Amino acid sequence: MSEGAGDFSGARRRVLKAAAASLTLLVSRVGLAAAPSILAVRVWPAKDYTRVTLEHDQPIKFTHMVVKDPDRMVVDIEGIEFNSVLQSLPSKIIEADPYIKLIRAGRNKPGVVRLVIELKGEIKPQVFTLQPVGSYGHRMVLDLYPVQDVDPLMAMLEKNGEPGLKLDPQLESRDKPGKPADKSSDKPDVSRLVTIVLDPGHGGEDPGAVGRGGSYEKNVTLSIGRRLKAKIDAEPSMRSMLTRDGDFFIPLHHRVQKARRVQADLFVSIHADAFIKPTARGSSVFVLSENGASSSAARWLANKENAADLIGGVNFGVKDPYLAKTLLDLSLTATINDSIKLGKAVLGELGGINDLHKGQVEQAGFAVLKAPDIPSILVETAFISNPEEEQRLNDDAYQDKMADAILRGIKRYFAKNPPLAKSKLARLD
Repeated sequence: MSEGAGDFSGARRRVLKAAAASLTLLVSRVGLAAAPSILAVRVWPAKDYTRVTLEHDQPIKFTHMVVKDPDRMVVDIEGIEFNSVLQSLPSKIIEADPYIKLIRAGRNKPGVVRLVIELKGEIKPQVFTLQPVGSYGHRMVLDLYPVQDVDPLMAMLEKNGEPGLKLDPQLESRDKPGKPADKSSDKPDVSRLVTIVLDPGHGGEDPGAVGRGGSYEKNVTLSIGRRLKAKIDAEPSMRSMLTRDGDFFIPLHHRVQKARRVQADLFVSIHADAFIKPTARGSSVFVLSENGASSSAARWLANKENAADLIGGVNFGVKDPYLAKTLLDLSLTATINDSIKLGKAVLGELGGINDLHKGQVEQAGFAVLKAPDIPSILVETAFISNPEEEQRLNDDAYQDKMADAILRGIKRYFAKNPPLAKSKLARLD
């Protein structure tokens, strides 16, 4: 063999060796990628429903079933290892959870991890997956709903200490075609209460905007919402309901649906704005637009807020034909005009406690403002992305001033636009 041939043979061996090493590495990497891992588990208990979220780095295969006597839900997840994250599941359940007693997890058989959720009663689950979005990876979501949906009207009456009130029969039949009210019934003792639904933005899986100091929009909006509710409920002719009174996520159309089910006179969605530049500041008020946004900033904000369903996690397999129908209601234009009047009244009061980002009410296609028969506004209390305003948003005194200002605006609106008779309440004998 010549010296040149020996060099070639040696070079060939080196190439083959490198190729084999690369193939081994490739197989190793593929092997690692083929085993999904659970990255985080989160549990969001609420009266409306309890959500269990499992976040993972790759798509997973799973099956689930509900078992009776005792009530429990079983979820089998294929191809994952039982890790410390799954081991922490039992510690995620609080005693006050309305639907879950406890969760335990373990290896059921090779390559399968089983979750057993012991329930406090019968539930109707919704199980679905979510694609990566924002800071989240893949998610498997278990939503555990009560068999009998929570009635927002009854919940509001009980919470406000009004167990002896019921809707006027004519109103109860408003959304029941073919069942006209009996107008010949005895005239009840009527108490006219204005019903205002307050909607603290975001919640649960959806933190909303996050300030540079680490403040979550979802916490600020809930705190202001609770303060405003207390002030409204102290008014003799007003009462209010929060779409959420805890840290859990509500899809945008469910917020609208809650307002319609209690036949609200007004809907006020509370937010804390954010922008890419930390210098942006001031309060704003927005209403729905049928004909495009009033500014590029309003359009940008509406798109961002409407993305809440993607971040918070909505089961898009469940359709809501009732809402789709109501959005075609011909009363929408008149409702938007009333919304603008309400927005102007509130904006005028906000200008007394904070700079205004814009001096007029803006309009855009906010999904949460689409109740066709309820004047609705979205209040951006301040920019949480502005360090100075973030600090104010976390101040008890400022939150109180904000709630006072919104209430004054609401009262100014009603002074010029007295409520119609649709929300009359009759006291039981």
